[in-house]
Amino acid sequence: MAGEVPDFHATVRTGTGKGAARQARRNGDVPGIVYGGGVDPLPINVPFNVLLKRLRQGRFLATLFNLKVEGQDDVRVICRNVQRDVVKDLPTHLDFMRLKRTTRIALFIPVEVVGEEDCPGLRQGGVLNLVRPEVELVVTAGDIPESITLDISEMEIGDTATISSVELPSGAKPTIADRDFVIANIQAPSGLASQSDDEDGEEGEAEEDSEATEEESEDEKD
Repeated sequence: MAGEVPDFHATVRTGTGKGAARQARRNGDVPGIVYGGGVDPLPINVPFNVLLKRLRQGRFLATLFNLKVEGQDDVRVICRNVQRDVVKDLPTHLDFMRLKRTTRIALFIPVEVVGEEDCPGLRQGGVLNLVRPEVELVVTAGDIPESITLDISEMEIGDTATISSVELPSGAKPTIADRDFVIANIQAPSGLASQSDDEDGEEGEAEEDSEATEEESEDEKD
């Protein structure tokens, strides 16, 4: 489960609109807005270098932050959108949503695979195909899991792991609730698969040759 909620520091942005946002960017900040929670939206600025470092750490959109703004009460937030420059792919604006610990939200949670060393399918040369590296779950804001764990220690070649085979954190539910979707499977190695196809082809040719021989024998009898 998630550990201590990390702090995220920002400053109040004076003024709103495109002009204030452009001025923030010229000053080396990324403008943003904090909304929700039954109070007025709060325009903020975040230092560009601080934000870029956070983004590179990964899971930014799936992390609950304790937003600290001078002159404001601390509040739990989650980033719902990072707008980026279409050419440079650098952040240009942020949207944060205020949350209570009991708020239910949908997030993509990474899948952590364990048991690879004991997996008989992999030992036989099979290949793990992780169909869903992330799974969208509805979780409680105060208990956002770092990941969900998929144990493949007993999977054979040809086996499939679905969402029902994963023990989800308490209170977490998949957003796709009406079907048992696939997360991963163990595929046969390409060489073995090709050999199997070749054998099937040879068996088919042998059957055709056998049928042709039988037809020739019947013609000779006639």
